[in-house]
Amino acid sequence: MPSSCATTPGPADLSVFDPKSLQTTAIIAGLVAIGPLATDMYLPAFPQLMREFGSSMDQVQQTLSVFLVGFALAQLVYGPLSDRYGRKPVLLGGLLLFLASSIGAATADSMAGLTLLRLLQALGGSAGPVLGRAMIRDIHGPTESARLLSYIGTAMALAPAIAPILGGYMTSWLGWASIFLFLSAYAALGILLLGTQVPETMLIDGRHLASMRRLLHNYGELLRHRLWPWYTLTCSFVFAGLFSFLSGSPFVIIDYFGYREESYGLFFALIVFGFMAGTLIAGRLVRRMGIDRLIGTGALLAAGGGGSMALLALLRVDSVWAVILPHVIYMVGTGIVMPQAMAGALAPFPEIAGTSSALLGFIQMTLAAAVGVLVGQYHDGTPLSMSLSIGLMGTLTLVSFAVLRYRRPAS
Repeated sequence: MPSSCATTPGPADLSVFDPKSLQTTAIIAGLVAIGPLATDMYLPAFPQLMREFGSSMDQVQQTLSVFLVGFALAQLVYGPLSDRYGRKPVLLGGLLLFLASSIGAATADSMAGLTLLRLLQALGGSAGPVLGRAMIRDIHGPTESARLLSYIGTAMALAPAIAPILGGYMTSWLGWASIFLFLSAYAALGILLLGTQVPETMLIDGRHLASMRRLLHNYGELLRHRLWPWYTLTCSFVFAGLFSFLSGSPFVIIDYFGYREESYGLFFALIVFGFMAGTLIAGRLVRRMGIDRLIGTGALLAAGGGGSMALLALLRVDSVWAVILPHVIYMVGTGIVMPQAMAGALAPFPEIAGTSSALLGFIQMTLAAAVGVLVGQYHDGTPLSMSLSIGLMGTLTLVSFAVLRYRRPAS
């Protein structure tokens, strides 16, 4: 029985789209984008949040790190639950929690309250990326899913490209709370479309009830695999460099270089277009070059871009373009590496794709959160700590890929 089939439709399924249709793929991409939207849209509001709540940069940055920690932990639950009960009901539950906590965040009256609600928002929103990846794997199989994840990455990048621009204007005109009201409306629309237009993608006979012992066995199998940890680390290190930029860039661009919130969104759009270029390149070339060669190309670009930014910061080149242009190169590499590394990690484990996606997401988000905290702790008012972090993450991406190539069997 092919792995790309969904459950056999019953009478209640007649109104839903074909699992392989463009509409279904677009809806899944929109749900995967909830994570980047909830991360990126409120970045221009960081300085305003500092002023309104009388908080330090480190306290504001913690709302982002806490979000990532919650995002990581929840994936460990969503993956196994979806392997047992199916992707759709678990994803709907996560979206409902995201909706409720987004409404709460819009009414927060303290930094502590906002941080707690950001944690709850993450616990709900993480269902989108982890189960969206698994649904694409269910529908399209291992090879085609790599191509689809690249194109979904391109489409996904449009939302975070626009999000900081929109967030910057909303912050200036309506205040930071309007951003969370927008996220609430986005989640409500996602619930409606998922509930009425997307079928369950997991085979009924592929589901299993994972006891704690079986779950630990599955995680151990993934961690002991010859290649899975290195695909995961390659993906995680390159993402941690991206998160270093998310953590530090609002303060570097708005406070240090003196640009307004709206201008920050425009700079951020350039970064996202670099990511989109990478995903488009990967989507077009993956069948010709293969996953590993593409990852190697992307890792070289990430290491080169990150290393250039770190060098310019050490040389005290005091220009916003000394940050933006190297990071565009880094993001082209990121757009190539991330979808291919995810597909490479998921390919050997179709029967536990949800669990595999969950553990990958947990490692990725935990590492990124830790790096983001360090960027905030060592921020000295200049681009230095952020740039050094991005340079280090690009180098570690390349090192992880080198180990991956070394460990791959000659055949």
